[in-house]
Amino acid sequence: MEKNEYVVIKAIEDGVNVIGLTRGTDTRFHHSEKLDSGEVMIAQFTDHTSAIKVRGKAKILTSYGEVESENRK
Repeated sequence: MEKNEYVVIKAIEDGVNVIGLTRGTDTRFHHSEKLDSGEVMIAQFTDHTSAIKVRGKAKILTSYGEVESENRK
């Protein structure tokens, strides 16, 4: 994904974690959010964010298509 591209994440269950990871030589967590069922987050890739990790059951929409994450149980 390119910088400034958006990703839409919709929680299908309570407690979905969305974690932003930094860009650069050392990849680190720099931001996290917890979503409950039905909540939607719009995330953006930036100069500081190179990856987004989703934990829990959620629908993820990108310009490349749609994917559904599974819960970790």
